[in-house]
Amino acid sequence: MIQGIFYARFFPEEGTKIVAQSPPGCIVPVPGATTTKPPLLDYSVLQEYIIPKEAFRNRYITVTDPEGKYSVLGFPVSIPSPRYSRNEFIFNFGLVVENDVDQVPYERVVRRLAVTFAEMEKQSAYLSQDAVAAESQARRPIESLLEIIKEDLNNYGECMIPVDDANTINMKLFPHHPTPPEVRGWHVPVAKMKFADVVDPTWDLTLQRVIAHIDGVSDVRRIAFLADVSLELAQLALRHLLYYDTILLLDTFFFGACYAPRPGIHDFVANVGGMIDECANYVCVSPSPSPSPSSGQAGGSGRGGAGRGGDDDHDDDHHHGNYDGGAEDANRNGTVHGHRVSNYMLIKLMTTFCVGKTVMEWLKGHMDSGFDVLRFVDVRRLVQFGVIKGCLYRVHKYVVSKQYLAALATGQARPVAGGDPLQKYTDGCHTFDQIITEQNLTDAEIMDKLKSFPAPAGDLTVLYR
Repeated sequence: MIQGIFYARFFPEEGTKIVAQSPPGCIVPVPGATTTKPPLLDYSVLQEYIIPKEAFRNRYITVTDPEGKYSVLGFPVSIPSPRYSRNEFIFNFGLVVENDVDQVPYERVVRRLAVTFAEMEKQSAYLSQDAVAAESQARRPIESLLEIIKEDLNNYGECMIPVDDANTINMKLFPHHPTPPEVRGWHVPVAKMKFADVVDPTWDLTLQRVIAHIDGVSDVRRIAFLADVSLELAQLALRHLLYYDTILLLDTFFFGACYAPRPGIHDFVANVGGMIDECANYVCVSPSPSPSPSSGQAGGSGRGGAGRGGDDDHDDDHHHGNYDGGAEDANRNGTVHGHRVSNYMLIKLMTTFCVGKTVMEWLKGHMDSGFDVLRFVDVRRLVQFGVIKGCLYRVHKYVVSKQYLAALATGQARPVAGGDPLQKYTDGCHTFDQIITEQNLTDAEIMDKLKSFPAPAGDLTVLYR
């Protein structure tokens, strides 16, 4: 929010002077004012930066007050012309904002004020003749203009103010979003809002097609296939949604993947902000009378890519199997209350992920201990919740070839026609998720191919990080 706005001008005889300010007294005290509210900052300290030395003119500058509470955003303008005293007219329109707010949206406002009033000065001496015009009441005073600009931008985020018959000030505050990361084919977009409530028929057709298949399960390549659009267009559409913070990207879920705790797990254990209750509402499922799932339904590493499902195939149905006597045993042990898993068991489930143990091995460990996880918990949602909340991180799998790295370092690595398609992935920079998606292979098939990889014994190393 804009705390203050001012117009400063350099006078040959008086030096730098605040000509107009809003609210009154925000920069310098106003003589005869009835309010006793002190200025926002110490003008005597920042005066030399309001109209700075020549090297800092005609460019955007920011200055922070010594207390670190406010920042002054300005664009000092110098207009050389023989019609002025000392052949130069110097002024600055500046904003005062709190130091901890995002200043990027306000930079455009400051630049627009500088450019607009500089052009008006060149065309009609709007600023240099301001005192004469104010006395004749031929136009609106600059101070009233500043007040309207501040109020409109703070209240509406935009302003459109007629200055005179020929000029109008049009400005709008646009929120600043950082450049989104690249969207890869193996990423899984998860919606942060209900798109069905906001999608408009006038939206881009590709974007509408892509949004229809964002379910928190399908990876980008599969979404492109289902939406019948190219992978590049799907990635571009998802990056657009990512820019406006309407989706987030996760890794593809496989039962053969590894996850490990992050420091945020402490907040989960302490149930900060009711995190465990939120987790229970998201991951707990009602027991189903259907037969318990076979190991093939919950096992394997999955297969990425569009149009070709994996062993787990991102399907929620296999999380609702039945376990004979499981509910009775679980209730007897105090791990389930009705259909809601106890806080103790949710903490135990979340904290037993570790490096070197796949989700399938983690699942088998809990099943062997007497708790049928699949009967009461959606494993994919549990992992997803942990990653989103910063409790877990994905331990990625890479393959490294010492021979290939040495060839890359010496510039001798060249693609060989008909060579092994996995060679380009052996530099330690490509995850198995990428290989699964791009080569349409399962984790097990990749490992089998690496065993027959044309390389000396001991050349290949599989890393987890």
